[in-house]
Amino acid sequence: GGFKGQPRSITPDFDNTVEYFVWAGSDRLYFTADADGSRPIFTVNTRGEVRRGNVAGMQGSLSTSHDGRVLVYSSSALDKPPEVFVTSNPASGVALNISDVNKELLAKLDLPRPESVKVKVEGGDMQMWVLKPPGFDPSKKWPLVYLVHGGPQGAWEDGWSYRWNPEAWAAQGYVVALPNPRGSTGFGQKFVDEISGDWGGKCFDDLMRGLEYLESRPEIDKSRMAAAGASFGGYMMNWFQGHTDKFKTLITHCGVYNFESMYATTEEIWFDEWEHGGPPWGPNRSSYERHSPHKFAKDFKTPMLIIHNDLDFRVPVSEGHQLFTTLQRLKVPSKFINFPDEGHWVLKPANSAYWHREVFAWLKNYAPPGGKSR
Repeated sequence: GGFKGQPRSITPDFDNTVEYFVWAGSDRLYFTADADGSRPIFTVNTRGEVRRGNVAGMQGSLSTSHDGRVLVYSSSALDKPPEVFVTSNPASGVALNISDVNKELLAKLDLPRPESVKVKVEGGDMQMWVLKPPGFDPSKKWPLVYLVHGGPQGAWEDGWSYRWNPEAWAAQGYVVALPNPRGSTGFGQKFVDEISGDWGGKCFDDLMRGLEYLESRPEIDKSRMAAAGASFGGYMMNWFQGHTDKFKTLITHCGVYNFESMYATTEEIWFDEWEHGGPPWGPNRSSYERHSPHKFAKDFKTPMLIIHNDLDFRVPVSEGHQLFTTLQRLKVPSKFINFPDEGHWVLKPANSAYWHREVFAWLKNYAPPGGKSR
């Protein structure tokens, strides 16, 4: 038994990140990959011929029947929680929902379908999802929440989330925008790689171009704009503090504030060295200094909610402490929320409920929700 010969890539020219994969008979595989703000199912044979499926949304948890003729998978969308589907031909887009457990609940809810837009940025386009609130009236002006995803090598995709769910934010009475700037997956490896060593550079520029596009839309009230993000998104909120005054408030969750202290305390040292090209005492020290939010504290002025957790070993809680202390000393309106029993994410149901109550209350105080007459 065992394998013979040398391994070879059957997707050498496939330029996106493969996630799940599973055998489908003797000479084919099914796999999912981030692509243009979604995660479709692809088919590839041993000759390297790749076909993209026609199933919308975010697919995962692939499994095949013994003979490979039937594929079972989970599928969700920004406006639809996951269900279990079965198909004999992913390329056709025809699949049967065999769970349908959310049918009655979804019939009672107003979950608007988001719009996918492309914004011109340096070197190409940035894809962005725009979600309008339930009961949206186009004759009125609406407040905006600009949500920046984590990673930074990740993406806002057309899939359901049980943590940062855009539908929950929109339901508070906001237009919600989900940009995929430089560093996002699903738009080619070059687009991903351009974030490394440049966290506050091209990515920030992309986000500002996205914001300019949103400001040009007639339904957006530029006097009621807020931004929020977690992990890398939290870092970007901290970067926004010193580099833009567009927002009425910023909400930062477990974000990097000081690259040097982050390096010395994180459990993921390899990541910092990869992103900056080495340790902070190496030849790329300027990368740590150039894009560290704490270097720009003199320009901080936007009211800010900070959430950071004691069991976060990825971005340790000291990052949040430093940021909060700085804002308090500068007399910038700010509040610190700490979960002693949570890590990088807030996962316990009671804590999640508290998180959402506090976040939405803070948001509504500084950027009041709902449509207003023009």
